[in-house]
Amino acid sequence: MQFPCPQYLTFDLATRRLILAPHAPAFVQDPYQAYRWMHADARCVFWENYRFWCFAGYDEVNRLFRDRRFGRERPGGYRAAVAATGERCHLADFDAVEAGSLLELEPPAHTRLRTLVNRAFVSRQVERLRPKIETLAHALIDGFESAGRAELIRDFATPLPAAVIAEMMGLPAESGLQLVAWSNDMVRMYMHKPSRAHAEHANASARAFADFIRRHAAEKRRQPGDDLLSLLTAAHEDGQKLSEDELVSSAILLLNAGHEATVHQTGNAVKAILSQGGDPCRFFATPELSAATVEECLRYDAPLHMFTRYAYEDVDFGNGATVRAGDQIGLLLAAANRDPLAFSDPDEFRPGRPDQKNVSFGAGIHFCIGAPLARLELQISLKTLFDRLPQLRLADAPQFGDTYHFHGLSRLDTTFDRQA
Repeated sequence: MQFPCPQYLTFDLATRRLILAPHAPAFVQDPYQAYRWMHADARCVFWENYRFWCFAGYDEVNRLFRDRRFGRERPGGYRAAVAATGERCHLADFDAVEAGSLLELEPPAHTRLRTLVNRAFVSRQVERLRPKIETLAHALIDGFESAGRAELIRDFATPLPAAVIAEMMGLPAESGLQLVAWSNDMVRMYMHKPSRAHAEHANASARAFADFIRRHAAEKRRQPGDDLLSLLTAAHEDGQKLSEDELVSSAILLLNAGHEATVHQTGNAVKAILSQGGDPCRFFATPELSAATVEECLRYDAPLHMFTRYAYEDVDFGNGATVRAGDQIGLLLAAANRDPLAFSDPDEFRPGRPDQKNVSFGAGIHFCIGAPLARLELQISLKTLFDRLPQLRLADAPQFGDTYHFHGLSRLDTTFDRQA
């Protein structure tokens, strides 16, 4: 099936050069129109706005996640790579955090850090949080139920995962929203061409975040607990596994990753489910159906649309698509999740589909370490929300934020029957 080329992009078939502004309003609100066209006519493109090759097909994305000719670690190391981009004194604190991030490393450093933190995120450990997540979900709904309306990004999707990851780390629950604010400032640096003001805010937040982690890590050394920050701090105290900088970077990454994508996915999921019409509770009638619904929400409207990797050698993909050592590539996760060659009727919302194999959490050694936690939070929070408010409906057309390659709603205004 052929799809018309969206008017907000231009494409040169001979060179496969794509010009598509990530901030174009039509693309921000519905990137899937562009992805449908890419699947039909341009599954591998050189995205001029980013200056690297991007891949939209499921098989290509899935394979490249695992291809060891590519990785997350910048050739020459993070600091050398960013120094080559120009003067960055205004990002010194941000760069200090990023340089030791698990997400920016490859083996053996990646293996050492991931082995340490993985114990806290295995399914049996995460399952222990079920009562806490249920209690939090009910408490948040209690806070707005009598009003008959709620802005769910602010009132539900944001505070729940922030509180959960803060508890996992052994940090005060009331610090959750401050962590969110710091995180929001930092992740703006991953967007397309962040401004100088965004960079300075990101740097200030990275500095405050790092100071916060160091202060609480010092408390954990004096009085350790059964939490992830105590685990990281003990490893630092061993003197063998974690340096002080690695401790700070690891903690910040886990806190940021532990809520950022879940906030977006919660909002996207509520929008997708309400768009189906009928009783939303039907999607959560059994634990098995709840799990299948969450997987389909992850496939249907993922929160992360691009994941970048670096080439460690020259690679020729054919038809003029050649990547040199040191170049970046972009894996378009959300496009891969709607690939008609991989999914039957990919634009239809079908929980329990037999071809469920979304790549929203990535693949290979960088598969999202927080996937078990995210799945549990989504299953519990969505079921609780629709069980409590089965007549939930949209008050206004939801609008996505201009935050590509993250994809999430800026607001989600809803109404429902007022509860006594």
